[in-house]
Parts: sequence; structure tokens; C-alpha cells
Amino acid sequence: MPFGHPTTSPGSAAPSGERHNRGVVPFADPTDDAVTDPETTEPPVAAHLAGAGDLARAAAVEEADGDPGQVGDTVAVRTEDVPDAATHYFAAAKPGYRGWYWAVTVAGPEGDVNVSEVVLLPGPESVVAPTWVPWSDRVRAEDLGPGDLLPVEDDDDRLVPAHAALDPDGDEPAEVSEAGEAGPGVREVGDELGMGRPRVMSREGRLDAAGRWSDGEFGPGAEMAKAASAHCGTCGFYLPVAGSLRAAFGVCGNGNVPADGHVVHAEYGCGGHSELQVDSGSIVAVADLIYDDGVEMEPETTGSRG
Repeated sequence: MPFGHPTTSPGSAAPSGERHNRGVVPFADPTDDAVTDPETTEPPVAAHLAGAGDLARAAAVEEADGDPGQVGDTVAVRTEDVPDAATHYFAAAKPGYRGWYWAVTVAGPEGDVNVSEVVLLPGPESVVAPTWVPWSDRVRAEDLGPGDLLPVEDDDDRLVPAHAALDPDGDEPAEVSEAGEAGPGVREVGDELGMGRPRVMSREGRLDAAGRWSDGEFGPGAEMAKAASAHCGTCGFYLPVAGSLRAAFGVCGNGNVPADGHVVHAEYGCGGHSELQVDSGSIVAVADLIYDDGVEMEPETTGSRG
């Protein structure tokens, strides 16, 4: 914002460059010789802009609540990427901003220099907030509890339309009967019959496993499932198991929920269902409309009734 401190006459402030708006001061170390080294490849600062140090300092003091003690020594003067613009850097003595610098951009032709912008910028040794990470990347699987909702984005690359879920890495194509119906591939049938394995689970063994899984943490009776609005059997992250247990069990493939990588019952569920729809509209109740027709309402007095 422009400050009322022109060196000669008021004028419109020229736009500042982007060099000092990258989040840190544009030099590695304010005590580095490169800051003041005349042999540096930095473009020279115009004399009328370099001489506007008092103007820049006054603007920094004004931004610092009018306290001159918060604006320290001049650290550097750098030209900007636009004509007739340069930035003066002052050490900041502002409480809570150790290692920061006042960056004051001045701009304008000779005889009409104004302050264009005043900002505080962190230095190499200053403490700054960590880089922002979206909540969807911060959330952990164990953060989801019963009744919690974790909707997925419409363009989540982990999900595709069901008709596009053909596995391109399948061992062999499905066989087609004379009637034109597709059947399971040779390898799939062979694996199901146990070819290549000495033994497979018996019916009793499969029923025993199904009972444990149904009664376990990821069965239909779990607290998470009771609070869920939809079941795993209709979720895009649900990977049905092969064989005779396919109708009732699958493996969760949603890395954002506690069930990830676990065998889940088709009637289990959680707040991370792929088709979860959350109303993002305003939750502020709208008051009823009141029409003011200008009629003054007088309180009824005792005895006014006939």
C-alpha cells in the first residue's frame, strides 16, 4: 500500500516486482560479501532508488506500529524485475520475528519515488511455519472412528468405473464358449482346484475362518459398521476374495481407513465409503422472513375488550 512519504511530490506507486515475494529474503546470508560485493552479477540499483533509504525506513517504522526500535540496520538494497523499482531490506527487531527482515519496495522515476510495498520476510535462520499439507494428505487411517465420514474426491485416481476395472496384467484371457459366454481363464480354474498346491482349505476350515472374520473387528457387528451409512459390498475399495467366500468377504483397499489391508465382511462399513456424499452447503439456519408493513402494533390494555 502506498505511504505518504514521497521524496519530492506525491505520485502513484509503481507495482513492485516479485523477487522479494517468494517467501524468504533473496540472499542466503545478510552478512555475505555477495550482498555488498560490487563484483556481483546483480543489476545495479538506480541512484535515485538507492538514495530513498530514509523514505523506506520511515515506511517500515510506520508499519511497525510507529516504533523505530523494531526497524534495525540496513541489510541490503536490491533492484526489482520491473523498471524503476528496488527493495530496501532492514533487520527486523519486532518481537516474535527473530531472523526476519523488513522489505520495503520503492518505485518511481527520479524525482517522484514512492513506497510501493512493505512486508516482513523470513531469513535463512528464522523459524517459519511448516509447509501447508492438505487435510486429505494429513489424515491417518487410525483417525477414523465410528460415525466419522471421510469422503473421497470425484477424481480420486484410486477409483475407476466398474467397466474399466479389467486387469491388463491377467495371466490368460477368459475362455469363450460356443454360446459366446465368457468363462474363467485356465489359470484361474487351475488355482481354484488347487493345482500347484499340495492342499487347500476344507469346507470346515473355510467355515471356521468365516466365523472368526464375521465376529471380528471388521465384521457386520462391529461398532464402526453399526455407525456406517453404507456397506463394504457396495464400496469401490472393496476387493472380493476368490473362491467360495467371495460372496461374503473381501479385502479393504482404502489406505485412509483402519480396515486397509484387512479381510472385511461385505456388510461391514465405515466412513470411508467410495460413494459417500456429504452436503457441503451452509449449516447456518436461515431465519423466517418477517414482513414489516409499517403497521404499529399497540399492546392491548385492560378493559379494551368489549
